[in-house]
Amino acid sequence: MAAKKPKPGNDATALSLHIGLNAVSAAAYEGWDGPLAACEFDASDMAAIAKAKGMTSTLLLTKKATRANVLAAIRGAAKALQPGDLFFMSYSGHGGQVPDIDHDEKDRKDETWCLFDGQLIDDELYFELSKFGAGVRILVLSDSCHSGTVTRDRPPIPPPGTRARLMPAGVAMRVYEAHKAFYDKLQNDVAKAAGGQVTDPDAALSQVGTAGQASTVIGEFKPSVILMSGCQDNQVSLDGDHNGAFTEQLLKVWNHGAFEGTYGSFHARIRAGMPASQSPNLFVLGPAAGFLKQAPFAT
Repeated sequence: MAAKKPKPGNDATALSLHIGLNAVSAAAYEGWDGPLAACEFDASDMAAIAKAKGMTSTLLLTKKATRANVLAAIRGAAKALQPGDLFFMSYSGHGGQVPDIDHDEKDRKDETWCLFDGQLIDDELYFELSKFGAGVRILVLSDSCHSGTVTRDRPPIPPPGTRARLMPAGVAMRVYEAHKAFYDKLQNDVAKAAGGQVTDPDAALSQVGTAGQASTVIGEFKPSVILMSGCQDNQVSLDGDHNGAFTEQLLKVWNHGAFEGTYGSFHARIRAGMPASQSPNLFVLGPAAGFLKQAPFAT
């Protein structure tokens, strides 16, 4: 069967998914509800950009941002999109960790997104993205804390009087111990589905230099993926009253669509406007060199 050819630019399909959680279910996180203020605003603002660019969007806010809903939206996009199409996904909420049981992480921790009723592990996310077809462009913006590019002796400490988008380490361990069977099974299921070939998702980040950019192929990544996160692994992504610090600066640079440039220059402008305490990361998966040269959010 002949490979599908990329669609002409004007014929490309563009889907987007925007996830914003101002809280999580205390029942799923051992009494911790992770209150934040601006994550729903972030998701809504990203959805507005998507709408302005003609994308068909799904908006999942707090209680709607469940594991089932998020995975269903990602999997639906993977089935629907063809070469030349675009999938834009944004996440605003807490970052967390669970112990790594399949030994794909050097720091023995798997990073997570804290969804309303449970965490989405990085192995799961990268495996779901790997299911997209060759030639599909995927943009992921994550305004949350993360770690895993290096092993740390202690977590980053947020500046006084600020809210960090980071599940406290004590809470993370308590949640894992209470739901160990669930999170261990998730990791084992991904390893089994991937044929036992689970590659550390953080291998991409480990290649990031001082410029905050790397071109790395994880396994056999067929789609072209750009991932931009709110901070370095030794920093925290800060919440705000209307937007997270990263999202606020992104919107300022975007300037209602007046920005002219590529993804590379977009990231550089955002990073230049951020304080030294929070430096957004940019890295890619798969054959994304051409994607990086495109205008942000171009369909």
